[in-house]
Amino acid sequence: MARLVSIIVPCYNAERWVAEAIGSALVQTYVPTEVIVLDDGSTDRSLDIIRSFGTKIRWESGPNRGGNAARNRGFALSKGDYIQFIDADDYLLPEKIERQVARLEATGADVVYGDWRHLHHQPDGRKEFEAIKISGDKPDVLEALLSDWWVACHALLFRRTAVEKCGGWDETIQAAQDRDFFISVLLAGAKAVYQPGCHAIYRRYGQVTVGTSNPRRWLASHCRVLDKSSEVLGRANRLNSGYRHAIALSYFRMARGWFEFDRKQYDLAMSRVLELEPNFEPPGTALYKAVHRLLGFRGAEWVAYAARNVRFGR
Repeated sequence: MARLVSIIVPCYNAERWVAEAIGSALVQTYVPTEVIVLDDGSTDRSLDIIRSFGTKIRWESGPNRGGNAARNRGFALSKGDYIQFIDADDYLLPEKIERQVARLEATGADVVYGDWRHLHHQPDGRKEFEAIKISGDKPDVLEALLSDWWVACHALLFRRTAVEKCGGWDETIQAAQDRDFFISVLLAGAKAVYQPGCHAIYRRYGQVTVGTSNPRRWLASHCRVLDKSSEVLGRANRLNSGYRHAIALSYFRMARGWFEFDRKQYDLAMSRVLELEPNFEPPGTALYKAVHRLLGFRGAEWVAYAARNVRFGR
């Protein structure tokens, strides 16, 4: 007998897209599924659109508490052996769940991840697909996530037990939520496997991203994810050289971002880099590396900062 898959859709002010997200869940070739939609205090027509699906879905509405709280509530309501999360402005292709359930059952893994692609919506109304993001088979998925790799959350499918063991989504994280959740699942002992094929579409609007809309929040959230990860790995005596380098590399990228806004946070992030890897060698251009050898990290960053200001006429 086929096992139930729960498809959980958090929604906040997504009246333009939520019907397509729900529709993509309802036309999956895999059965049985249940579709659970959590309206997170929307102030537009989202809730009316959700209600229009009637008994095809299960839905609940409450005050705005954030996407992670909605995902946790959806999971609490769910009954499936497998769990699919999808945001209300994204959508799945019809064979996504069927293929990934088969992969989990064939391998005994706890999580399967696939390929995905951006669909850009430009201000003038044009829609453009980006090239498919090939996730690839990572030798160590956790190390890749701790470094600079990422996969869209709806390109994954989880066993219920994997979500239970990690404790759910961290409701205090304001950005980097997908990365934090996948890391927490792996830190709790889940085995992840790759399955080639793009069956997840991730919308983007113009040039605005989470990072550009609120860079301080984005940087602080990613640093929080790295803090949590290094602490858990350290307590478990799992902070090996590969994980140390991956986390140091991520802190270094965050430090470079902080340099634009907050030099104190830059110093804090760089201190974490050097705590993890005292002989850390920065990535970058040959010129950046040469300046670093002469002037150190701060000196190299000052030169890079000045060059950016000249280039963009600041």
